[in-house]
Amino acid sequence: MKKILGILGFAVLALTFQSCKKNSDNTPTPVTSKDTVFFAKGADISWLTQMEASGIKFYDSAGTQQDCIEVLKGLGMNAIRLRAWVHPSAGWNNTSDVVAKAVRAKNMGMKILIDFHYSDTWADPGDQNKPAAWANLKFADLKTALYNYTVGVMDTLKLNGITPTWVQVGNETDDGMLWPTGQVSKDSMANYAALVAAGYSAVKLVSSSTKVIVHLSDGYDNTHFTSLFNGLKANGASWDIIGLSLYPSYLSEGWSVGDSECLANMNSLVAQYNTPVMVVEVGFPENNPTASYNFLADIILKTKSVSQNQGLGVLYWEPESYNGWQGYGLGAFDDSGKPTAALNAFKGN
Repeated sequence: MKKILGILGFAVLALTFQSCKKNSDNTPTPVTSKDTVFFAKGADISWLTQMEASGIKFYDSAGTQQDCIEVLKGLGMNAIRLRAWVHPSAGWNNTSDVVAKAVRAKNMGMKILIDFHYSDTWADPGDQNKPAAWANLKFADLKTALYNYTVGVMDTLKLNGITPTWVQVGNETDDGMLWPTGQVSKDSMANYAALVAAGYSAVKLVSSSTKVIVHLSDGYDNTHFTSLFNGLKANGASWDIIGLSLYPSYLSEGWSVGDSECLANMNSLVAQYNTPVMVVEVGFPENNPTASYNFLADIILKTKSVSQNQGLGVLYWEPESYNGWQGYGLGAFDDSGKPTAALNAFKGN
């Protein structure tokens, strides 16, 4: 997502036992039409505590001040995604901040997705910088650090009554993570796969029911997804769900083409890897709520239509941002702090 900030100016818990079983090749057994699937409709709101500390308030559509999570729940959302940074300089998104937001979300009945960036700051396709404390570690020690950190965060969440429904091991890891050690373009696919495996094992140690997501950007790009996941599979990595980002306003073809290509990609991934998919990040310009609504309603319905009921959800990236917060223009609240009509897509689909 940092690349988008720059452009702008700077399984699911309710899957049945059948879907949780593994085949001999370590892939999930396909969900059948008889199974009941929890469909996540949610948002990443990782900026929330920082915004609140700056005095920013949130209101429902009628103008009544409410907790932001309560506003989103009232719009039909049932899941909250939170990014985790290792040692951020300002403290936001560190373990205690993540736990505080997760507790609030759980207390409002939301499912939780934890998004490990494995960095002290933004990790995305253009930046996957190691935490400063890990910068000089040898590879074996780097894997251990990732494993121990993941276990530590998961344990802290557990001590506070939180069992994440999903966990991402890396954020938009299109070229691997923890560069250059795990950078795919530097001939380090094996290292990247080993790091994913370490994160997967750490999550499962604490919570065997939590579904592990490997997440890439450009959800319409099937060639890139198959290249990365073929490499992970060949090098012994495991995952439970494939996560996608989709920001179609940056496509010259328009959002409807992006949605259709994303659906084709999702169906292809389900068929090729026997793995569920989830659109863990979407966003659209806040100044065009009608088009945003149409895009969101369409991608929600398309994700629900993925073959074998293996499209597991759609989550908006930071809809609560408004008034130019952090230079981000893809929020879904207006300048008065009320949700725009775009978010009605989560209520009606």
